[in-house]
Amino acid sequence: MNNTFHVRTAALALLLTASGCSFLNAPAPPAPVVSVVAAPLQNTGRVELLWDTYGVPHIIAQDIAALFYGMGWAQMRSHGDLLLTLYGQARGRAAEYWGEPFVDSDIWVRTNGIPARAEQWLAEQPAHIRAYLDAFVTGLNAYAAQHPDSIGDSVRRALPIQATDVLAHQQRVLNFTFVANAGMATGARRALGVPGSNGWAIGPDRTDNRTAMLLANPHLPWGDLFTWYEAHMVAPRMDAYGATLVGLPMLVVAFNPNVAWTHTVNTFDGADLYALQTNGDYYLFDGEMRAMTVEDQVLRVRQPNGTITDQSLRVRSSVHGPIIAERENAAIALAVTGLDAPHLMRQYWDMMTARGLVEFESAMMQLQLPMFTTIFADRTGNIMHLFNGRVPMRSRGDWGYWRGIVAGDTSATLWSGTHSYQALPRVVNPRSAWVHNSNEPPWTATLPMQLDPAFFPSYIAPPPSMSFRAQRSARMLEEDSRITFDELVAYKHSTRMEAADHFLLDLIAAARQSSDADARAAAEVLEQWDRNADADSRGAVLFVEYFRAMQREQWPSGSPWEIPWTPAAPLTTPDGLSDPRRAVALLGVVAQRVRASYGSLAVPWGEVYRLRRDSLDLPANGGPDDAGVFRVTGFQPVPGDSTRFVAASGDSYVFAVEFTSPLRARSLLGYGNASQPGSPHRTDQLELYARKELKPVWFTREEIMANLKAREAF
Repeated sequence: MNNTFHVRTAALALLLTASGCSFLNAPAPPAPVVSVVAAPLQNTGRVELLWDTYGVPHIIAQDIAALFYGMGWAQMRSHGDLLLTLYGQARGRAAEYWGEPFVDSDIWVRTNGIPARAEQWLAEQPAHIRAYLDAFVTGLNAYAAQHPDSIGDSVRRALPIQATDVLAHQQRVLNFTFVANAGMATGARRALGVPGSNGWAIGPDRTDNRTAMLLANPHLPWGDLFTWYEAHMVAPRMDAYGATLVGLPMLVVAFNPNVAWTHTVNTFDGADLYALQTNGDYYLFDGEMRAMTVEDQVLRVRQPNGTITDQSLRVRSSVHGPIIAERENAAIALAVTGLDAPHLMRQYWDMMTARGLVEFESAMMQLQLPMFTTIFADRTGNIMHLFNGRVPMRSRGDWGYWRGIVAGDTSATLWSGTHSYQALPRVVNPRSAWVHNSNEPPWTATLPMQLDPAFFPSYIAPPPSMSFRAQRSARMLEEDSRITFDELVAYKHSTRMEAADHFLLDLIAAARQSSDADARAAAEVLEQWDRNADADSRGAVLFVEYFRAMQREQWPSGSPWEIPWTPAAPLTTPDGLSDPRRAVALLGVVAQRVRASYGSLAVPWGEVYRLRRDSLDLPANGGPDDAGVFRVTGFQPVPGDSTRFVAASGDSYVFAVEFTSPLRARSLLGYGNASQPGSPHRTDQLELYARKELKPVWFTREEIMANLKAREAF
């Protein structure tokens, strides 16, 4: 172990012995609780880590540095192997540690200058934020040092963690996975499939208790850098509960006693591709050949026998950004927003400690978060939908223009800064008393629409549209004038396929008139189907197969719908079938395929779609977002069996909060709050997911102590 590791561990001891406020005199835990002291640090009593029965750490500290030390310690305990893998990738050295499979990742990280920029960002941190970041890193390293047997042998190569690793990881996740991604080098805008989320904020005029409520419902892949970590962070003058993405020190969707917020992936363009005419290391720009910036690097790659080989990597950049694809005399350069915003940790701290809308908006105005719609509610009843992001200022072109490849031979297409907070689409306290987002453009944040796209640049977001999932979201809110907390939780678990409500009756009626026996049999099953994707729903498998085929079909009119979606009827269009005869013929073909695969047109959804993790294998509920399921569960085929599927994405971290007194909240992290091999918290929430339930949030000390699994003190 090198000296840096020892120095950082010792540094934390000094941080924890600094003067601070006393906080929460802790009663002794009941006898069954495991209690340990985190040696070799002296037991200063400044950090108390209370682990509840679902593996959620409640980090109670008497100063902020101690709080972040506890957050680092907790994350390494729950996700050590994953953390070290992610930080190794963020350094651009993963191939050096773990071999050839990580070469492409290292090339992406190095090409985009992530490690060097992390060094620059670290130097720009305010002193107090730097101290918090150092404490977080010291906590990570201290756990690994004191529990080496809990860390996988190969991932130990990434130790010790440095503060720059955290900032590099932040960039890799936010700027170079969500805003931009490696798939853009081949022309693909997103490598994540269709990332998504739902978010609701409901004002007092729409709730049964006359208090605001918020629903946080991110949808992300279940693993890798998308893994959520649930935690409770308590220190003088702050008390925040929520989740972060593993490897980040701040809660990113959360609530405190006064405010709550969540994020959804917005229809945001903060990464543009520029076509260049090139000649060697020169490119044409404003009528002249300009020299690229060229940097030669060495990429180290571990071989199966443990030896290291070196590969050369030449990183070339234009005024737009790095070259990510090229062929003879042509190249593509990538521009990414937010690379001049190093203070996200400070912004999230201000969000976590906000006491109401004014303070929360003051934090958001820092614009350090590169993208994501933000849905907000507070104790006084304010609600907000903010289309957040560092939106580049462009001199020309609409959304479609900038989603393509833009001419890079002229300064006329260069960005000229980013838009101010005041220029972003924003809805506060609408008459409807609700705002929502299911990844649609901001214009339908509430109904009737209160944002006019004509008042914003045409490149800021696509024209108004609503997916079937967005329609399902708005419909549930619009049709209930007095929503209770229990109803909020029930709505969150809705598996109804909104798409079926727009054309199924027309399809059934047409099929009944058909001479195709398979189509008629399918129509009978679909008529009996409950239109849900619950485990026992019969007909859902058939419908999804049909809906998929419907999307692939080449329709003579260009669309399967008789009436397309229109802002004038946002919840009832599209509607009808453009070609009923063709639709029925397709139904017959799909019915034959479903019967051949499953032996029945009425196979239960949960027989085909499963929830699996370690030894658990449960029938699933939830389904595809494009079919209009609010409770999204994304599936991938079982290896070797293309007719069976396992959950791999969708509903991940969820919380619902109501600003009653005392505050009321429930949450769930379906795949569990730990990924370390052997942890009981890898699977202990999956059965709740299968039952469509949320677990209690234990927010007060009395609740935490009544549900305590283990206690650590530092």
